[in-house]
Order: sequence, then C-alpha cells, then structure tokens
Amino acid sequence: MLKPMTDLPAGVVGFAAEGTVTDDDYKTVLIPAVEDALASGGKVRLLYYLGPGFVKYAPSAMWDDTLFGARHYFDFEKIACVTDHEVYAAMVRSFNFLIPAAIKVFPVAELDAAKAWLGE
Repeated sequence: MLKPMTDLPAGVVGFAAEGTVTDDDYKTVLIPAVEDALASGGKVRLLYYLGPGFVKYAPSAMWDDTLFGARHYFDFEKIACVTDHEVYAAMVRSFNFLIPAAIKVFPVAELDAAKAWLGE
C-alpha cells in the first residue's frame, strides 16, 4: 500500500510504502499525485519512504514503476529514498547513474534529513 505523506517541504511529493505495494497503488495513488505535481510546472522532488512496515513490491508494481519512470525520465529534480532495507537501497544506488535527477538514499532514522535535502 502507498500512502501520501504530509508535513513535507513545499513542492515535495511523498509516499510511504506499507505492506505490499501493488499495481493499484501506482495507478490510484502515485501516478495521479506525481502527474498533478508536474501539471503545476517544474520538475518533481519525490520522497519515497520504505519504513519498517514495508514488505515488498508486487511484480506488477515494479513493472508500473519501470514504465512510469521511462515516461517521466526527465521530470524529476530530486529523489530521496528512505529505507533500512539494504536490498532496495542497493537497487536505488545502482541505478543512480542512469537517472538524470539527484538521488540519495537515507536510513529511516534520517527521514528529517531527507525532507530537508528535498526542500533545498
């Protein structure tokens, strides 16, 4: 499940992942929110929080993420992934050089630092 996050700096869109993230989460939560932010003008600054309640991605959600990322390849200014899940953190770091946005991975304990970085 993806839940929109509040208490974020102006211009930042954020989501907290809990349990299993599904195809429906992308289509009904993430994609509409990011496209609304893009319609406001400028590039998106994204906070993605994979906290202790996060379990996994459904394969269809990973596919949606790939397609969405390809369609909006140049539309992100900054992306902060906040997680203590080393596998996902390593995946984000390994794709960093392929994405034309500033990307940082933060541990869960540094959620506030991730918010501050996105707000700069």
